[in-house]
Amino acid sequence: MPHSIPSEEALIQSQENMADTEENGNDFHISQEVEDTSAITQAAPELNDEDITMADAGVQGEAIPQLTAKSEVKLEDLFADSESDDEFSSTKAKVEKASNSPEGPASPVHIGPTSQASDPEVMRSFYQRLFPWRQLFQWLNHSPTPSTDFGHREFAFTLPNDAYLRYQAFPTSDLLRKDVLRLMPSRFEIGPVYSTNPRDRKTLRKSSAFRPIAKELCFDIDLTDYDEIRTCCDKANICNKCWQFITMAIKVVDVALRDDFGFKHIMWVYSGRRGAHAWVCDKKARQMDDQKRRAIAGYLELIRGGAQSAKKVNVKRPLHPHVLRSLDILKGHFQNDILHDQDPWEEDDKFERLLQLLPDRTLNESLRKKWSSSPGRSSTSKWADIDALAKTTKGLDPKSLLEAKQDIVLEYTYPRLDIEVSKHLNHLLKSPFVVHPGTGRVCVPIDTRRVGDFDPLAAPTVTELLGEIDQWNPPEDGEMQGKSIQDWEKTSLKPFVDYFRSFVAALIKDENEVKVKRERERDTDAMAF
Repeated sequence: MPHSIPSEEALIQSQENMADTEENGNDFHISQEVEDTSAITQAAPELNDEDITMADAGVQGEAIPQLTAKSEVKLEDLFADSESDDEFSSTKAKVEKASNSPEGPASPVHIGPTSQASDPEVMRSFYQRLFPWRQLFQWLNHSPTPSTDFGHREFAFTLPNDAYLRYQAFPTSDLLRKDVLRLMPSRFEIGPVYSTNPRDRKTLRKSSAFRPIAKELCFDIDLTDYDEIRTCCDKANICNKCWQFITMAIKVVDVALRDDFGFKHIMWVYSGRRGAHAWVCDKKARQMDDQKRRAIAGYLELIRGGAQSAKKVNVKRPLHPHVLRSLDILKGHFQNDILHDQDPWEEDDKFERLLQLLPDRTLNESLRKKWSSSPGRSSTSKWADIDALAKTTKGLDPKSLLEAKQDIVLEYTYPRLDIEVSKHLNHLLKSPFVVHPGTGRVCVPIDTRRVGDFDPLAAPTVTELLGEIDQWNPPEDGEMQGKSIQDWEKTSLKPFVDYFRSFVAALIKDENEVKVKRERERDTDAMAF
């Protein structure tokens, strides 16, 4: 029988034995046989930012059952400061009881100069003391009461020995946390909500009854896709100059999703190294099928072709309002971040690429002659030379030149999206607030109201955060006397968790309002009948 969602109290004991039964399936995608995940102690290898795409599930099956909440929780109580995110994060003195729990002791870990994110005890302390489990649950559950929105959601773990554990599901955040502390994954991904509990998929008579039914619409932007046009860094390396490509992409995609599609609840998250992920959380986005997801992804995609493609932008004229708006957003970035900071055509072998994108041969010859006689001429000057020499070029079509220059601006500034992440309902994506194993940086949300201020190189690292807890001293003014302070509130993680909390609160508030409105409409219809 498929799992239902019982009360949290009834689940604690059953979860203790869950791992023993689940390992009988083919859920491990590993390079070696794994018999007992609780014994995994190898250090986590460095992973890249690539997300794992799961195989397509069936497309037929019965709808997910609806749960009835036993008690109603007020929204204003949802984020009460007096409630603890977990049992390890309060400054109040506690008496620790002996326990055989696999999550280990809650004692602080000493952070020294040699401490790294790959150290198991460092990660254990992070998951125990800093990870916002409660907010993550509320975000994915869309309600304070456990439901199938969370209980039928797939989680996938990358384990320390490079094993990849799929189709994990948890009725509550506490059970998810306990399993993370038991298995100590280097990171975990979030997948879709399924028509039944993912752990029960092999008990179904028809495999087609197990199908994905809901997931946030996601977007992935990675700086490696900009390697052919960024001059400051390449591969996994980044700096504040090339991070501006991500800033441009967030601005363009975010406004398009809000203004053109009416989405409201969009959260951008730093990937921990060289990119950003968008989670569109509106209910209408979560319920879209693959066809609609592909349509939106195609709407936003302009850059096409590989590194050897002569021209990557071919847009129809007159320009679509979305493209015109994007050009307006990007023109300032083109002058400052591309021409000045990246200086992509300074070298002689590089300006030939620019000439390939211009439409007039006579103009191109004049520009080639001028630039060849002035080695090292800046890209800003070369861009200005185009208009200056165009004025004296006979037979030149001004309209064609303008369109070519617009296409060049788009090629060097427009978002380069990993479209496959957006097209499929069943794609998994790295969870917010996990730690990137290569950099040690936490995958924190990016406040789009101040997107230009976000510095990826200043994003908190797990060792810095744990050190900040050790160095924290309570305020001397006495205002915090008697108040329980969570460990994340003592660190530079606080503004990011606060932002996440406010985002989740707004999402749940809107969903509750829609639910109440529909109930009133049903009551009105019933009375009219």
